[in-house]
Amino acid sequence: MKANSIRARVRAEMTDEIKEIARRHLATDGANLSLRAVARDLGVVSSAIYRYFASRDELLTALILDAYNALGGFAEEAEAAVPREAHTDRWLAVAGAVRGWALQRPHEYALIYGSPVPGYEAPEDTVVAATRAVQVLGAILHDAAAAGALRPNDDPPPPPDSAGDLERIAAAIAPGVPVTVMARGLSAWVTLFGQVSFEIFGQLRNTINHRDEFFEHQMRAQARYIGLTA
Repeated sequence: MKANSIRARVRAEMTDEIKEIARRHLATDGANLSLRAVARDLGVVSSAIYRYFASRDELLTALILDAYNALGGFAEEAEAAVPREAHTDRWLAVAGAVRGWALQRPHEYALIYGSPVPGYEAPEDTVVAATRAVQVLGAILHDAAAAGALRPNDDPPPPPDSAGDLERIAAAIAPGVPVTVMARGLSAWVTLFGQVSFEIFGQLRNTINHRDEFFEHQMRAQARYIGLTA
């Protein structure tokens, strides 16, 4: 049992080291990872990497899962620190956490929200990790709706096909939230990531100089658009 425990610990440490080196390669090579290059930096023959990851795609999947879970954890921790009845502040905390994590780890952000990796198809087991952050948004919408803290809107109902999608999403992350509110919530979510992507990928360079202030203004505007009360 002791030998098994030692082997498991050594394997976990080696796996973590491989992933850390691969993350450094994201900064220079993007998602164009080479197991041979990772092995070279690790100081082992390339065949040794295959004891831990069967392919480049398996290593990419591990990095993607780590990135989604790290982002989700950031969002969950930030939102949990805000009083439950302060729905707008909870939204602002989540938005700020998403941006903060992305600015700290731009290459990991690019891996999960940048251009798709040619030839790579994420497996189904990435779905739960990928939805951790948006689940926090769903909880805010659900709590605000339950507390009667959403301003009514007179949006027309979405087309039937879209309404079906929104009902399915609401059932998964925000039970009881009307489809018109869910539509606005998802629009705000897309705006959040669009704003972050523009900043990460340089589209705000030489246009928006005071980005902290601009970001907060935009996210407060989205809170009002959703219907969250101050």
